Amino acid sequence: MRLLRLFAAIFAAVGFMATVSFAQQSSPIIVYDTQFHPTLARNGMVVSQETYASKAGREILQRGGNAIDAAVATGFALAVTHPQAGNLGGGGFMMIYLKELDRVVALDYREMAPARAHRDMFLNDSGDVDKKRVRFTLKASGVPGTVMGLTEALTKYGTMPLAEVMAPAIRLAEEGFEMTWALSESLGRYAARLKADAESAKNYFKADGSIYEAGELFRQPDLAETLKAIAASGAKGFYEGPVADKLVAAMTAQGGLITHDDLKNYHAVEREPISGTYRGYKVVTMPPPSSGGVHIVQMLNVMEGWDMKGLGHNSAAYIHRMTETMKYAYADRSKYLGDPDFFDVPVAALTSKEYAGTVRAKINLEKATPSAEIAPAPSLPYESNDTTHFSVMDSAGNMVANTYTLNFTYGNGKSVPGAGFLLNNEMDDFSAKAGVPNAFGLLGGEANAIEPGKRPLSSMTPTLLFKNGEPYMATGSPGGSTIITVVLQAVMNVMEFDMNVQTAISVPRIHHQWYPDRLFLEPGHSIDTRRLLGQMGHQVKSGPTEAWDSVLGSAQSLIRDPETGLFMGAADPRRPGSYAAGY
Repeated sequence: MRLLRLFAAIFAAVGFMATVSFAQQSSPIIVYDTQFHPTLARNGMVVSQETYASKAGREILQRGGNAIDAAVATGFALAVTHPQAGNLGGGGFMMIYLKELDRVVALDYREMAPARAHRDMFLNDSGDVDKKRVRFTLKASGVPGTVMGLTEALTKYGTMPLAEVMAPAIRLAEEGFEMTWALSESLGRYAARLKADAESAKNYFKADGSIYEAGELFRQPDLAETLKAIAASGAKGFYEGPVADKLVAAMTAQGGLITHDDLKNYHAVEREPISGTYRGYKVVTMPPPSSGGVHIVQMLNVMEGWDMKGLGHNSAAYIHRMTETMKYAYADRSKYLGDPDFFDVPVAALTSKEYAGTVRAKINLEKATPSAEIAPAPSLPYESNDTTHFSVMDSAGNMVANTYTLNFTYGNGKSVPGAGFLLNNEMDDFSAKAGVPNAFGLLGGEANAIEPGKRPLSSMTPTLLFKNGEPYMATGSPGGSTIITVVLQAVMNVMEFDMNVQTAISVPRIHHQWYPDRLFLEPGHSIDTRRLLGQMGHQVKSGPTEAWDSVLGSAQSLIRDPETGLFMGAADPRRPGSYAAGY
């Protein structure tokens, strides 16, 4: 799969390079002769990382459902057809725009720490973080939020009965679907982890332990029964009754912490969205415990003070400014971001134009500043890896951007016996020990320390754009710590360079997260650009690392053209199976 993703990125880069000059001076001329062509639709569209799931959402739109109905259908279908990250046993964030009310809802259904969780639960006798315990045991599982989030979104903002919306997912699980190449290859790559758990081995492999090949019928009867219980009883069908009993039994048998009370006490939260502006666009994105929304607006504010378009897309000068801006944002993340129910996150200060000006003033435009010389802001203006994303729009003007996850690909690899779904390892997203990086290399401290009932900090960044006051773009991405920078570049490409949506998500990306001090460049950046960045002091890297793959993210995105009313959907070419389904 890594090779396929690499080819996809190279194809995207080479195709785009035909449309721009190779000049890497301070002001290269951009010549848009051609662009990648997005998928077009008239009545509505769903873009997700998996074809069957996109079609499930489209089916609901065709039946007269709105964007929220279709999003819920897509979310449940991904739990069947994309178990790498689609889930019942994880959690996430949903941004909902309700056109009739001109209102954006930020729905937080992130996992919560069980009541028996405590600050030092993942430290060994030497006081070091036990990486196996924090990532691959049932102690690593937070209380799942996905079922509550999806059902609550439907109840409050959908138009169709839950059973009807879930029918495509139940059908896919019960009757089965033809195994896709992408899923077959992924199961093969993660076979050792999944087969270490008897229930996961039963659910995802044949009786003799062999892998389902592409085109073979793949059924999940246990998962179908769990989905039926949810369809019949709503969230109670998951958090209470037989499904809950099975989940708690697994915890008891394998040393996990989640109890019946933890499940009954789980709740999703509607939060005030993060809003910002950039050259006339309005950017509305996810608030804490997502760190992404705060830092998207923070970074846009910094870059708005420069003529980014005049520098030329992905020129060395452009990448330098963006990279230095990223460093300061991720430094602030380590100190100031956490669950707002437990920590006073200085949102207004971090997202203010005033603070952006102070950051911009620190940036040397000719030379990279080493990460060791960058620290979180000492004071602020006063005020109180595998994930999946999908975007939906409908003809009424409603939009949904949803990102949810199990954390690692297939979570901790452990399934609930008899229930057919995998559990998350989201407890690794807490700061198990201050100053010790998590699996994605991110540092954290007191704001993100483990506490009962707390939600771990996340990079998931579902985002909506508005142009001239009208709904314009829905986007987001998987990618662990790289999610924030992937979304930043997707919206910058649209707002600053007026790229169509397919081009905006296909061109080469970059990533820097303060620590480790290295600038990652996707394939497709010219050797001249790499050389110039190296001369400026950047530690330029490419290729796989322990925290991200050879490509960055998978930004499934939608735009509605305000002039024609057409929906333009873009399935990111970086990951196989992504599909834009419209009608």
